[in-house]
Amino acid sequence: MLDEAFARVYTKFKLHFYRKVFERIHDREASLTTVESFCMEIIQALDNPTVNEFASFVQISPPNAAYKVNSLIQKGYLRKVQSPDDRREYHLEPTQKYLDYYNISYSYLSTVMDRIKARFAEEDAEKIEQMLDVISEELMPEIRLPSHEKK
Repeated sequence: MLDEAFARVYTKFKLHFYRKVFERIHDREASLTTVESFCMEIIQALDNPTVNEFASFVQISPPNAAYKVNSLIQKGYLRKVQSPDDRREYHLEPTQKYLDYYNISYSYLSTVMDRIKARFAEEDAEKIEQMLDVISEELMPEIRLPSHEKK
């Protein structure tokens, strides 16, 4: 069944990420709480949102979002960058410290993509890409990823 196959793949990606996060906790390298990890993933996916854009997306109050953002800034995972267009506006930008942390998830994605390219014919891999683009752009309209959606 398609739904079961997709759920298995999605679950394996999540489990790999969680295992790597716990390895970091065991090694005392991680200082993000679970909620902070989720916040950072959302901020990264939203491609440098403002605090208000982040608050709106996760449906929390701007003061609550500001509290979470300030905690992430203090831990060195996030910084506020002044907008060159509107100097009153600041965008949230993950730091290299977070990008190194995030890479535990992304590097596995790269590994799986390399395996797909090695295992399947080029036209099959292109078909998978086309199908994933349709899923992302047309079948999941509730979530828009500003920097990742095809223009």
